[in-house]
Amino acid sequence: MKKRVPISQIMTKNVVTISTKDDLVTAEELFKKNRIRHIPVTSGSKILGMLSYTDLMRISFADAIDEHEQDVDTMVYNMFTIEQVMVKDVICVSSSATIQEVAAFLAQKEFHALPIVDDDKLVGMVTTTDLINYLLAQY
Repeated sequence: MKKRVPISQIMTKNVVTISTKDDLVTAEELFKKNRIRHIPVTSGSKILGMLSYTDLMRISFADAIDEHEQDVDTMVYNMFTIEQVMVKDVICVSSSATIQEVAAFLAQKEFHALPIVDDDKLVGMVTTTDLINYLLAQY
């Protein structure tokens, strides 16, 4: 397996982002439409936080209600802002970090996505799924 491969080789470059001016209904639509689980919250190209699909599920009552699930989700989502639900202390790595370094870091932490930031600008995103796909491609 190659050793010093930069994370920029496997990161997603066209990152779906959201702003604090958007709402959680919009966030859920982005999660579903793009089939993703993490969305950086940005102001321009600067990252302010991270919103995960799990964050939305924590505040949703959808599991308890069948018939009017969408209405209940919308009501609950309108009770909170993105800023209230997002993780604010986001750990980022640079595009020059190696795949091995990022994999070791994610293996030790309790999250599954890292924004890639160069000069305070969001340039990409890497997830544990990206790392697994990279590993599978090596065999």
